[in-house]
Amino acid sequence: MRTAVITAAGQVETREIPVPDIGDSEVLVRIAACGICTMEANLYAGRMTVYPAAAGHEISGWVERIGAKAATLEDMPAVGSLVALDGLPRCGACRSCRRGQTAICVALQGHKRADGAITMGAGLAEYIALPASRVWSVGDADPAIAAMGEPLACVVHSLRRGGFRAGDRVTVIGAGYMGHLHLAVAAQLQARGVAVVERDEQRLAAIAAAGADAAVTPEDVGELPPADVVFVTIASKEAIASALAAVADGGTVVLYGGGPGGPPAELPGYEVHRRQLTVTGSFSHEPDDWRAAAELLRGGRLSGRLETLVTARYSLDEVEKALKQAAETPVYRVVVTP
Repeated sequence: MRTAVITAAGQVETREIPVPDIGDSEVLVRIAACGICTMEANLYAGRMTVYPAAAGHEISGWVERIGAKAATLEDMPAVGSLVALDGLPRCGACRSCRRGQTAICVALQGHKRADGAITMGAGLAEYIALPASRVWSVGDADPAIAAMGEPLACVVHSLRRGGFRAGDRVTVIGAGYMGHLHLAVAAQLQARGVAVVERDEQRLAAIAAAGADAAVTPEDVGELPPADVVFVTIASKEAIASALAAVADGGTVVLYGGGPGGPPAELPGYEVHRRQLTVTGSFSHEPDDWRAAAELLRGGRLSGRLETLVTARYSLDEVEKALKQAAETPVYRVVVTP
């Protein structure tokens, strides 16, 4: 099979390796689509330096073969079914995993393959083998939308971290891809209203058209009704300031966006103390988040919203063009289809 490997900043090669074998509790999936996330864009741009990387962790595909034990599971998708995949492994043994906090497992990177590549999802390929526990049925959907199962699970996790409940007012800081997903999921889960704060005019207009109840620049954040939960999807001092201005007394700010080497957050301790604010972080996802995300995809309730977030589609032969576009130009999601 073909697999793409990022070997250095600005360098990617397509290799031929054997189709993976599967164990009794594993499933072989023929990959249908793989989204280019910030991690892959950073690897290609050299902002992350884990090489050679078999990347791509937002994956959908069709079940090709099922291990003997996996086949006995009551809810195991049948051969030929479209599935979304949890592409990043958890070790199951570190302190976080043993406490049930698998989202912050210390070993999210996988093993080193026979070709020397470090598996960081390995979804930019034709096939993948995964444990049955990381394979989720999503019904009949566009594979590019099914590949959004992983970021949707991250957003569900973010809402859980924020203590979101139906009827809450929500404000999202940032109208990029993850801002759109926070809007879509919060609205679907019956937020009382979802406002978005964004400086870029084009993105502000796009998220207003996507159904935000209000879409304002940071200068106008004070005009919004105070939010029970604020989700910060971009990393900047301005974003933190907007979040503190948007959140209601006693509310919660979830720091979702960020990256290594990003700007330091400035949190005024007295304000957090006096207003009884909760400030927390959200990273990755856990199994129950995947269950909810798969249900959202199966129901097709978000399909119309998600279709607008596919910026471009490339074949696996064009993977370098896909990575280049994702790394260098403003996009929502670039998708590679083998």
